[in-house]
Amino acid sequence: MKQTKQKNSIIKLTFIFFLIFIPFIIFGQSNYEVLINKNLKSTLLLHKELVSIPNLPENKDLMLENINWVAKQYDDLNFRTTLLETNTLPILIAEKEYDPSYKTVLFYFHIDGQPINPESWNQDHPFHPVLKSEDKGGLWKIIDWNKLDGDINDEWRIFGRAAADDKAPVIMLLSALKILKISNSVPKFNVKVILDPEEEYGSTALLSTLDKYKGRYASDFFIVMDGPAHNSNKPTVTFGCRGIATCSITTYGSKLPQHSGHYGNYVPNPVFSLAKLLSSMKDESGKVLIQDYYKGIEINPEIFELLESVPFDSIELNKSLGIHTSEKVGKNYQEALQYPSLNVRQIGTSWKGNGLKTVIPEYATADIDVRLVPETDGKIQLEKIKNHIAKQGYYVIDRDPTNEERQSHPKIVKFNSDPGINAFRTSPDSNFGKKVRASLMKEFGNEPIVIRLMGGTVPIVPVINKLNVPTIIIPMVNMDNNQHSPNENIRIGNIRQGIKICLTILNSQY
Repeated sequence: MKQTKQKNSIIKLTFIFFLIFIPFIIFGQSNYEVLINKNLKSTLLLHKELVSIPNLPENKDLMLENINWVAKQYDDLNFRTTLLETNTLPILIAEKEYDPSYKTVLFYFHIDGQPINPESWNQDHPFHPVLKSEDKGGLWKIIDWNKLDGDINDEWRIFGRAAADDKAPVIMLLSALKILKISNSVPKFNVKVILDPEEEYGSTALLSTLDKYKGRYASDFFIVMDGPAHNSNKPTVTFGCRGIATCSITTYGSKLPQHSGHYGNYVPNPVFSLAKLLSSMKDESGKVLIQDYYKGIEINPEIFELLESVPFDSIELNKSLGIHTSEKVGKNYQEALQYPSLNVRQIGTSWKGNGLKTVIPEYATADIDVRLVPETDGKIQLEKIKNHIAKQGYYVIDRDPTNEERQSHPKIVKFNSDPGINAFRTSPDSNFGKKVRASLMKEFGNEPIVIRLMGGTVPIVPVINKLNVPTIIIPMVNMDNNQHSPNENIRIGNIRQGIKICLTILNSQY
């Protein structure tokens, strides 16, 4: 009898042990898929709900509805949420301290979206999200949301404005935090989350708060969750982005447009002088000829090995771009991004009307953008361009020339510039970089795609530079999401994987 009681007690204790600790065992074994799949339907419906709220900053009431919706989600997770006042829309910050001894990681998302043109969308309205499946002919067909009651296909997509950029990552992190909560687990660091209401419009609100709220944003590490992953859809970690500076170059002919019949062969055409000036800046391979333009940039064997590790097919890329040959600034696409660019984005003349006119223009203007890298400063890079123009014999000013200047100088250029936003980069081999890469490799079985420097520019680089902490970008949405365009979409498989990436990060100690 006594033995039977002891046996029953052991069975009871064993049952209690498993009841309490199975969630920890499952989580400790990184078996995230079970919990992700169990909660995937509710996650997708939550995403649908958020995407259904229009998020164009010109409508302040609807933007506040977006912000308050996200704040409610974090309130339910027992985060402390605060709306930080700005001159425009408030910044939402959600904070939770799990242990005073832990490091703090700051996550960044934006809640606004690009403008819409409803007529260009293949659905009733961009803010009425739809679930679609691709048919054998490659066309996306709407399917009923009730399909989520069965097996959920990774290749299905949700179409709607901001479905990918940036509401999908917002939902991914929320879902990961909810899974932690139901698993009786917590992150290995303290968490702060900021929601930017104006990223698509220059982050005016956020940038205006840097001095006032710098203490609220203080952290040990900064993770930006925005942008598309590598086109292979493998987990991707981006360690920096290029900056951007701009300038305009204007050359002059006569002080008024002239009839090309009466004055052709007599009045100089400013388009030809502009073309000659621009052609002096680049050689046929695309390399910039301006003195010291690439100064300070070194691609050593270790860096090149990292750049070459990113999957890349030049033939396929060139075919998709419709070009015969790429420029030769770098040996491959990734290496090309490590150098500052010089791009003529638009050329115009004094004639602005419709159709053609037989005139010799009064002036010709080239608008230029310069993509910056961490080794280059926008102001200094623009000064190099200006000095190059002067070396070509031009009298360089920042306004239209006077009549006296026209008579005194045979070659005149008006040069206007904006130093813009500088680049940032965190070393992939920094302690933070190594730990992020190692945790993703352990969970997914392969080294993540490591992007040393992405080509685009995020407007929050001044925030990154002001906070001065190691910063990475974790892009999780599909590359072909039609970001900023009609029929923006998010692939379900990317949401599933994105939640797993967030869980991996949250369960790692930095």
